[in-house]
Amino acid sequence: MLSMLTVGGLVASLLAAPVQPEPVAAPPDKITIEIVTVNGSGCRAGTAAVATAEDNTAFTITYSDYLAQVGVGARPTDFRKNCQLNLRVNVPPGFTYAIAQADYRGFAHLQRGATGQQRASYYFMGTSPTAYRSHSFNGPISDNWQATDVTEVASLVYAPCGEVHHLNINTELRVYAGTSDPTTTTSFMAMDSTDGGVSTEYHFAWKQCD
Repeated sequence: MLSMLTVGGLVASLLAAPVQPEPVAAPPDKITIEIVTVNGSGCRAGTAAVATAEDNTAFTITYSDYLAQVGVGARPTDFRKNCQLNLRVNVPPGFTYAIAQADYRGFAHLQRGATGQQRASYYFMGTSPTAYRSHSFNGPISDNWQATDVTEVASLVYAPCGEVHHLNINTELRVYAGTSDPTTTTSFMAMDSTDGGVSTEYHFAWKQCD
């Protein structure tokens, strides 16, 4: 089994918010998620798919062509790839949700001296975009990678009750040659999978509306 390179961090607050009550159990009725719009060099049309967990605790996004690279065979613009997803999350009446945790996975091949970076931000439409949270990786690496963002309970920001506010998820991969030689080597960082086995997972926190 390949070892995982793990890093952890805190998701930046979506809004300045008061202390929140503890999340409740997921609603029993099925939720659905639709990709409304998709933009970015890392998720061309038809290369991103979303699926909801059976127990309504999370959803996953799978990419099939999300790769940033530098060096031999790479174009000058390939060092940065990004994806902007706009999702409509349909929840049962009487419930609302926040994103409590996000797990990102992929594969990195970074030459000695090269570096990679994964960044993400989350916000509901109608609110101000948040600062990106970043995770860095230093070569030499040729392995699976994982990055996890966690939001503390007191910092959870929930979608407004009784309203439809689409969820925006912005992600980005960057690879820099650094002190490696881009004329003879290639470094890359991917957030995709040819067999659908690698995906990003977003964990819900649920709350009942008053």
